Amino acid sequence: MFTGIVEEVGTVSSVIRTGSSSSIRIHAAAVLEATKTGDSIAVNGVCLTVTRLGKDWFEADVMNETLQRSSLGMLRTGSPVNLERAMAANGRFGGHIVSGHIDGTGTITGMEQDGIAIRMTLAAAPEILRYIVEKGSVAIDGISLTVTAVTDRDFSVSMIPHTVQNTVLRCKKAGDPVNLENDIIGKYVEKLVKPAADTGSSISADFLAANGFL
Repeated sequence: MFTGIVEEVGTVSSVIRTGSSSSIRIHAAAVLEATKTGDSIAVNGVCLTVTRLGKDWFEADVMNETLQRSSLGMLRTGSPVNLERAMAANGRFGGHIVSGHIDGTGTITGMEQDGIAIRMTLAAAPEILRYIVEKGSVAIDGISLTVTAVTDRDFSVSMIPHTVQNTVLRCKKAGDPVNLENDIIGKYVEKLVKPAADTGSSISADFLAANGFL
């Protein structure tokens, strides 16, 4: 589990493609502290398992499913990446609950100055936008951000200078793809209230009334 608070920006030092999967090596510092093989590190919001460690680098395998769902397949030597270690049980939630399981990618369609902030607009597929809620949370390349507006085609977030300067967003421009993870709570709520295919049951006003909730 992660919180969407980026600890540092690392640099991809190598990418080795093997068939439909790949292995990446990332130069880092802060996230290596107390890290061991088998630990989880979010790379641009994607939860990866550390397979090898060096003094100033770690390696992770990326399977085909991850490459298909995320933008990790576009990483090249020298690419900057957001990094965050999995949250310790006694840690603080500075952002929101982030699983590191990407729902898909979006495309930056605009970035404009808005006072001290930068407003970024992103186009996304309907299956992602259905879970985007104004003033709700979304993880963009692993960064916990608040949604400021949403339409049936895109959504916007506003970022303070600190967020832009200390993440890969400082390198982003219109047309760039980003990894998106919806707030996990909304997805679970939808799953629970949808009619069950095998029983035809659902949580409705009639159901709640019949069971003493209304």
